[in-house]
Amino acid sequence: MSTPGERRRIVVVTGMSGSGKSTAVRALEDAGYFCIDNLPVMLVPQLTGLAELATRDTRLALVIDAREGEMLRQAPNILARLRAEGHDVALVFFDASDESLVRRFSETRRRHPLAPEDSVPAGISREREALRELRALADEVIDTSGLNVHALKALVTNRFGEAPSQAPSLTVVSFGYRYGVPPQADLVFDVRFLPNPYFVPELKPLTGEDPQVARYVLDRPETEEFLGKLVDLARFLFPRYQREGKAYLTVALGCTGGKHRSVAMAAAFADRIRPEHPASRVFHRDIEKE
Repeated sequence: MSTPGERRRIVVVTGMSGSGKSTAVRALEDAGYFCIDNLPVMLVPQLTGLAELATRDTRLALVIDAREGEMLRQAPNILARLRAEGHDVALVFFDASDESLVRRFSETRRRHPLAPEDSVPAGISREREALRELRALADEVIDTSGLNVHALKALVTNRFGEAPSQAPSLTVVSFGYRYGVPPQADLVFDVRFLPNPYFVPELKPLTGEDPQVARYVLDRPETEEFLGKLVDLARFLFPRYQREGKAYLTVALGCTGGKHRSVAMAAAFADRIRPEHPASRVFHRDIEKE
């Protein structure tokens, strides 16, 4: 049981209506966070001091969004206060393209909270303006336009499922350029220079997680040289990102479809960097896509 004043890990979930905040909160709850939706922002400091609400590892997830109205203006000051008290606070903004948001509201037939009478696009525009300052302050912006529910839940679990170390939390993502570059990526590397297992009949139906495909991709001089240079670059950059206060890093490696080369390379890079970043995680975004 924690006590009042104990340092907590707090993930503050904010962002656009329809962007996947509810899915993210459910993933955090499954990961062991004590989750509260729609708590008035002015009550957040009092919540962190309530020992009876403590979880096993003192982790909290809170939702702050446009329903706060005028109180939303106090959110930056509240977050600064929590950090000054020593809490580990991550402000995560969930976003999506206007087209994606309109489609999701159409599919669910929900009303937009800021457009009770007029069009959904008008509500989206109002909400973007109301949340503009919070988005600018976010430690991380996650664009969910190309993610389904399962992929979003996996991404949130990978990113926030474990307690943070002093080093930046590292996520290594494999992806297919066919489906777009991950918007949350800090560093992006193209591995399409490697021979493609897709054109080898016995390897085509497999993925980069299969040892046969991994050997085909990794057992090459150019692959070894590339991975060595990538690890050297990571060792140069990561401490400097940490010095500048960056808490989360995403390294993305992409091939054409995100199923063979990028999967094997992401896993290999994570294995090589893991001794220095033991909490690093791998997320294969497009491995199940055709």
